[in-house]
Amino acid sequence: MHFLKHSIKITAFLSGVVALFFALSCEGIWKKDTDNTPLARVGDTYLYREEVQALLRDNISKEDSASFVSNYINTWATKQLLLSKAKINLSEEKLAEFERLVANYRTDLYTRAYKEALVQQSEDTTISTAQLRDFYDKQKENFKLKEKLVKLRFVELPNQFLNKDEVIERLKRFNSEDLMYLDSIGVQFKKLNFNDSLWIRASRVIEEVPPLNLENQDRYLKKSQFFELEDASGVYLAKVTGVLRVNDIAPLSYIEPTLRQVLLNRRKLEYIRKLETDIIDEATREEEFEVYYEQD
Repeated sequence: MHFLKHSIKITAFLSGVVALFFALSCEGIWKKDTDNTPLARVGDTYLYREEVQALLRDNISKEDSASFVSNYINTWATKQLLLSKAKINLSEEKLAEFERLVANYRTDLYTRAYKEALVQQSEDTTISTAQLRDFYDKQKENFKLKEKLVKLRFVELPNQFLNKDEVIERLKRFNSEDLMYLDSIGVQFKKLNFNDSLWIRASRVIEEVPPLNLENQDRYLKKSQFFELEDASGVYLAKVTGVLRVNDIAPLSYIEPTLRQVLLNRRKLEYIRKLETDIIDEATREEEFEVYYEQD
């Protein structure tokens, strides 16, 4: 019941506080050299207008600002009142446990931010092709595919496309002249992919070619296969130049971005481990760190 009385007083006081907030704002007092004018108080804890001002967006309307400030003060007051009640009613053991947790979190927050800053300053993000190849060769048994991959050249034609037979012939043969011809009329295609050295997930091909599905993909998505499929949306022509199945070793070109990130993460962890070792060694040399515990 005592807590409810506090809430009623705060709610009644809010309109005056918000009015003061905007009166001060309109007078141009929002400057770095202003004194901290309180907006609300709970016990010995104050909420200052500069704290709230920092949270307001520049383009927010006066009405929205008033609503935001009112809600923020109520939320802040509720938290402060609950905190004070918790400190009174929780056991000493619980309070001590929470203080330890808060202290540990604060320490972790600062040290993590410091280590990240040091890593960013010193991090070498260059991974050479030789490093990638060496890592891949040593670990390739760990890089087995979990889904089917294919390489193919592909076009989608509008229904009733007049030169379909010539496109089929050139897509199958695909010499330099064929590529130039297909490129020259590419604006007439609904979709195209002439990079048949790129590995693509079979599921992605199925998404692009609706007549393909999980049941018939093995019939059409096999090496050296040429297929022509059609539906109401268009005609799909493709020449499959390569296939890798589930549990085959993933090609380096396909997993290169992942391997690059793995190597960068390893480099980062090694740097942090060295940093932690060096800081202990330095503190020991400077006699800033001593261990008094003796292991039996």
